[in-house]
Amino acid sequence: MMDISADKVAEVIILAREGDAGEDELVQFIKGMRDEEQASLVALFWIGRGSFETAEFEEAVATARQEATVPTAQYLLGSPHLADHLEAGLEALGISSSSEEDALY
Repeated sequence: MMDISADKVAEVIILAREGDAGEDELVQFIKGMRDEEQASLVALFWIGRGSFETAEFEEAVATARQEATVPTAQYLLGSPHLADHLEAGLEALGISSSSEEDALY
């Protein structure tokens, strides 16, 4: 379903929680992702904030690809609740965000 691994999403969550201290690393991490991964990350973010339902994941990915007018990192960093929305998106898909984050420490 997702074209991004849960551990990559967990890394984004961790970096987003660091705020300004992790911003440059977060931008570089997202820039290093394939286009499919970036679209899945945005779709997951949208599911987490309630813009799409879990069953609409593929539609959210397609929308993310179509509406990409700014770099993905820039778009996502515009949300003060990025980490929370990504965690909620993972949980909605049945993936434990805390387990994924813990595995990276």
